[in-house]
Amino acid sequence: MKKVLLLGGSLFQIPSIETAKKMGYHTIVCDYLPDNPGQHVADEFYSVSTTDKEAVLALARRLSIDGIVCYASDPAAPTAAYVAEQMGFPTSPYASVELLSNKDRFRDFLAKNNFHVPKAKGWAYEEFAQMMEEIHTFTFPVMVKPVDSSGSKGVKKIDDPGQLKAAVDAAMAYSRCKRFIIEEYVEKYGYQIAGDGFSVDGKLVFRCFANEHFDSSGINPYVPIGESWPYNMPKRVHDKLHDEIQRLLTLLDMKTQAYNFDARIDDKENIYLMEVGPRNGGNLIAQVTDYATGVDMVAYTIKAAMGEDCSDLHMVEPKGFWSNYMIHSLKAGKFKEVWIDENFRRKNLVEFQMQAKPGDEIQAFTGSNQTLGTMILTFDAEEEMLEKMDHMENWVRVITE
Repeated sequence: MKKVLLLGGSLFQIPSIETAKKMGYHTIVCDYLPDNPGQHVADEFYSVSTTDKEAVLALARRLSIDGIVCYASDPAAPTAAYVAEQMGFPTSPYASVELLSNKDRFRDFLAKNNFHVPKAKGWAYEEFAQMMEEIHTFTFPVMVKPVDSSGSKGVKKIDDPGQLKAAVDAAMAYSRCKRFIIEEYVEKYGYQIAGDGFSVDGKLVFRCFANEHFDSSGINPYVPIGESWPYNMPKRVHDKLHDEIQRLLTLLDMKTQAYNFDARIDDKENIYLMEVGPRNGGNLIAQVTDYATGVDMVAYTIKAAMGEDCSDLHMVEPKGFWSNYMIHSLKAGKFKEVWIDENFRRKNLVEFQMQAKPGDEIQAFTGSNQTLGTMILTFDAEEEMLEKMDHMENWVRVITE
């Protein structure tokens, strides 16, 4: 039985472990968190940080693995590419994966290759004084982000330089390399674009774009609370976005693998690639994509990592109206229950899973790591889907005591 090493055992990574087992592989999980739920699903577990590429390489060699998978984790994507490259497994270039995983280098690459991109620059934490000398060249508002975090952790929008110190300090709490990026805010036209895609031998053969939804009443209004499919813009926008992503993949010599997208368009329909993560999306994006298109992105990710043929994958347009929703609380406290409108439960709810249990102390939703549970939803029409996703407090509420 061939062995596959999966980087991370979080709730959103369990589907990759389960899929690999169904495909007949011996599953090995590594994760630095001792309470990760994936360890109870996998055949083997090792307490190794997924961002320590040399430690993961040593583990991979000792166990004589046959492939390595990074699923739904930005920080682990470079590790997977590095180990695969070192061991001669199928992979996109490590240098390209690393570039896509660092926001300041990615923005610089986009600018140098004539993509639409906001003015942006990265600094080390000890370069704060230098940044303050240059900040007058930026037009406010600006976004402050860790260059290497995921799940919108440590991301803030600020309106004047007086807010920079607090914002940079918050970003540093989530940066492993202690670097931050400042970029001018791009006013979006319509919904921010989310979704996943897959390339085979560098060609983007499948993508499924979605509307990204945020909780504007939340503490951090830049943390997604869910996505809805399909993306509600005309075909020309889908095609233009596809072409820009393809141009990027070609420039980076990407091979066969999954991607998670975050993009915006402005009122002239210019494309801004905010993130092209070299891995599947979290938040059950792959699972909802399967409902909408019948394409099992998780299986293709495993196949690609194990050197299996993925040439049968092709574009499938989504059918119906689907969404995921991250159950979250706007305030800290002791979790009591989730209230769900009964009509909503009967008509729209497809899957429902809670991570939090009654009596648990929970935190206010400032990042995806504070997700309490998940839902997969279906709707009869686009108008119903967007209305409910934009006002979910009318249908689903977390009750604390």
